[in-house]
Amino acid sequence: MPFFQGEQEAEMQKEVLKEPTYVEELLTLFRSNLGKEELLEKISDYHESDIADAMEQMTPEERKKLYPLLGEEYIAEILSYTEDAAEYLQEINLENAARVISEMDSDDAVDVLENLDADTKTRIVDLLDDDAEKDVKLILSYEDDEIGSKMTTNFIVIGKNLNIRQATHELIRQAGENDNISTIYVVDENEQYYGAIDLKDLIVARDYQDLDNLISTSYPYVGAHEKISECIERLKDYAEDSIPVLSEEGKILGVITAYDIVEAVDEEMGEDYAKLAGLTAEEDLEETTFQSMKKRLPWLIILLFLGMVVSSVVGIFETVVAVIPIVMCFQSLILDMAGNVGTQSLAVTIRVLMDEDLRTKDKVALVLKEMKVGFCNGLLLGVMAFVFLGFYIGFFKGYSFGTGFLISGCVGASLLLAMVISSLVGTLVPLFFHKIKVDPAVASGPLITTVNDLVAVVTYYGLAWILLIQVLHIV
Repeated sequence: MPFFQGEQEAEMQKEVLKEPTYVEELLTLFRSNLGKEELLEKISDYHESDIADAMEQMTPEERKKLYPLLGEEYIAEILSYTEDAAEYLQEINLENAARVISEMDSDDAVDVLENLDADTKTRIVDLLDDDAEKDVKLILSYEDDEIGSKMTTNFIVIGKNLNIRQATHELIRQAGENDNISTIYVVDENEQYYGAIDLKDLIVARDYQDLDNLISTSYPYVGAHEKISECIERLKDYAEDSIPVLSEEGKILGVITAYDIVEAVDEEMGEDYAKLAGLTAEEDLEETTFQSMKKRLPWLIILLFLGMVVSSVVGIFETVVAVIPIVMCFQSLILDMAGNVGTQSLAVTIRVLMDEDLRTKDKVALVLKEMKVGFCNGLLLGVMAFVFLGFYIGFFKGYSFGTGFLISGCVGASLLLAMVISSLVGTLVPLFFHKIKVDPAVASGPLITTVNDLVAVVTYYGLAWILLIQVLHIV
């Protein structure tokens, strides 16, 4: 291949892979004087997500001029991709806002409504069309921690007594209003959930086949009142496009989609992070200073007194520091590693405790495993600390290599012992709180950090005092 030809192909590839500038193109179109029909035709080739990004860069006045051109149905599709849908809706009158929300999927509509003030929310709900109002009120009736609050009523359902041709016709009829069609749900003659059919299986089925042979009667489901935290792992394991949400009577109320599951997982992770920081719930930018203080202060008071205990223990070992000042240099190393190990064991234990069927035998095995892991990691890191710190003390701190390696040996031994004990503490503390019916995620996070500091201080300075001063008489 000639060189110039290869160069041309490389340039063409770069051009293809160049990041598209759809937002700029859309902004140009929106700010032009095109008529409604021409504008809609030109933007039809763009994804709603890109249109939403372009709208974010427009002024409120520009958007107000754009809304009548787009129409309620198109606006509803676009707003489902925005983070500030509620803000945009406030730029149009209540009647039009209600019509936009009526065109949304029920779960998206609820998300938007939840970000409006109570008065506006109530007024818009009253203006929704009958079907949308019914669906929205249904979802809003569930608590935020229940799976029913995350579902959508956008799904296809057919009766089990239909033949293949009838089922296909019913699918086509409902697809005009519901676009979650990859899984078709089946109910019996009592309108109770019976199973599910994969869209592909229905498409390739022949008229002479029995519909019942296509139905997976073991397809998973969840109850509307199930706690999100209790069923989220089960939902993740199934990895389905959607899973039906049932009433107590076994009727399909809605479905939770893969996107909803991802969103719920993100929220749960946010709550877990908050809990590990000693908060009862994830903080919000809208919270008042007093509300945030009320969440944080109780644990901070407890940790203050525990910190005083740690400081007092350090004071007990003043003689060690006075005799061998260099030991102070490696205090933070021991504290940090002990804290890291304890946090790792805590995270593993909390995850394991999600299994409500965990037996005592399993808990003992978990404790032993974490201690074994802590020992192996501590042994490896202790040997590394012994070698590297021994040379460091000998070369840079003016001590003999013999004394340097004695001190580094004490550091290595302390590291090993502190990591084993921290693994034990990081496992036993959440197990204890779980036993006494206290949320281990809330109670364990801040506590273990301080307890591990205490463990590390006692271990390090205790060994230094015993080994270096009492046994080896290093002065």
